[in-house]
Amino acid sequence: MFFKRFMASTSSASSSMTHSAISLTAPFTRNSLDTIRAALLDYTTGARLSSGPDPNESHAAVLVPLCNVDGVPGVLLEVRGNLRSHPGEVSFPGGKVDEVWQLTARFNCTLLLTISQADSSFLAAALREVHEEVGVPPDRVDVLGHLGPPERSLKGLRVWPYIGFVYPPGTASPDQGPDAPLPSLSIDSLVVSQPEVAAVFHLPLSAFACQARLKPSLFRASRPYWTIDVSDLVPRRVQTQGDIDHGHDLVERTVALGIRIRDTKG
Repeated sequence: MFFKRFMASTSSASSSMTHSAISLTAPFTRNSLDTIRAALLDYTTGARLSSGPDPNESHAAVLVPLCNVDGVPGVLLEVRGNLRSHPGEVSFPGGKVDEVWQLTARFNCTLLLTISQADSSFLAAALREVHEEVGVPPDRVDVLGHLGPPERSLKGLRVWPYIGFVYPPGTASPDQGPDAPLPSLSIDSLVVSQPEVAAVFHLPLSAFACQARLKPSLFRASRPYWTIDVSDLVPRRVQTQGDIDHGHDLVERTVALGIRIRDTKG
């Protein structure tokens, strides 16, 4: 699960960092981003893939967009629109990796694709989708790293999650000190791609540690995962598919990225 792995990676790097704790309530700062960056580097180095991605599999890339909103740290999430696939679900921005990459890899005479090549291609796919879906261009995203190796999603895709901090327009190079709060993003300033995206909302980090929001679920009575009730955070005009009594659920691939933060509270 992405979030448990992220929390474990943050903890593993904390012993060598002066500012090791990631607060659930204090806004993100340059120091806290450096802590996350170091944790991700430390974790992915230890969990390095022994070979490149399998070109015979289907791959997807997502960005976990960290941001401050009104001085509150959290994650930017979207509600999918009325589409054929996963309508009304809460998710990270992202999508399937360009099939051109897979065809190139399959017909390359060496049948080899290095991890660095795949990482560059998949990151570009994630940033492209963020730009298309919520109107955030790549130059406003400080990419902190990726959480690897990728895992197979509930639908069978190999999901490559990247973590980045999203700046408001014109503030990607702030002059603040390392402990000063980074600029807050205005949700209303985002230009969402309709009807692909029904709504965008901010999930505070503190929600990941709220036991009242968490509940266990099973995907088709087989694989267990956690969901988070975010019904009070999504605009009421948004209609979703599923059991309305439970409101909006944040499925495992979205929840898992962030949850270790509750164990590193400062």
